[in-house]
This record gives sequence, C-alpha cells and structure tokens, in this order.
Amino acid sequence: MRIAIYPGTFDPITNGHLDLIDRATVLFDQLYVAIADNLEKEPLFSNAERMEMVKGCVKNKKNIKVISFTGLLADLSKKLKAVAIIRGLRAVSDFEYEFQMALMNRKLYANAETVFLMPSARYTFLSSTLIKDIARFGGDISKFVPKMVERKLKEKFRV
Repeated sequence: MRIAIYPGTFDPITNGHLDLIDRATVLFDQLYVAIADNLEKEPLFSNAERMEMVKGCVKNKKNIKVISFTGLLADLSKKLKAVAIIRGLRAVSDFEYEFQMALMNRKLYANAETVFLMPSARYTFLSSTLIKDIARFGGDISKFVPKMVERKLKEKFRV
C-alpha cells in the first residue's frame, strides 16, 4: 500500500488545500492529512477546531484519514510507513524553504520522498493567512474556502 502524508497547519483549510488533497488521493492508496501543532505559529483555530474543519471537508472522500501530530514529520512518516510527503508549491518563493525541508526529511527518513504538487491555477494565490485577513475585515471569502470554514471564520471574527 502506497501511503502519503499531507502535513500542514490548515489554519484554516482552503480550497487550495482541498485541490491538492483531491489530486494526492489519485496518486496514493492512503492519504493522511496530518494537522501539525507548529510551535512557531499561533493558530487562530485550536487543534480541535482545525481537526473538525478538515474532517468535515473530506468526509465524503475515499482513502483519507485526518490525524493530528506534534514532533518531527520524519518520525510520523516512519511510524505510518509513508512512501511520500505531499507539499504544495504556489510560487517560486515557496521552493527554497520546501526544498530545504525535503532534504532534511530525506536525511531523517529516507523511505519517504517529498512530492511537490502545484495547485490548480485558480488557487495559486491562496493562503490561509490571506483568507484570515480578508475574513477579519468582512470580505467575501466564499470562493476560497468551503462553506463550513467560511462560517467558522465569520464566527471567530464576529462579522
């Protein structure tokens, strides 16, 4: 069984994330969407809220499991016997950081290759940070996130 992990903070999950999830499920037998507790970031949503949103967005999709993790992605990859780590590249500016991460993960666990996927053109500009900024000021985010996420952002910002 070919297992892949798509790690991220998903604060919140966007249509761009879902686009990559859809494409990764075609390439691999099992996809773990792994919600990271990143100590360097202060997420808007709690881990439980992010889990709820991601699970709600993928509940009708096959071969996906949603998990939460802390620690090294390489350790999680080894534990799950993953053959791939899915990473999204929106722009050239993403590449340098992602390249360094891929090389480090390879050193820590050589059995999982990093697979870079580019989002569909209509999502290349999306980021969770931009979505939160638009939502914070009452802008229309309906084209960028699922309805559930839109509702949660409006609740969080009381708009």
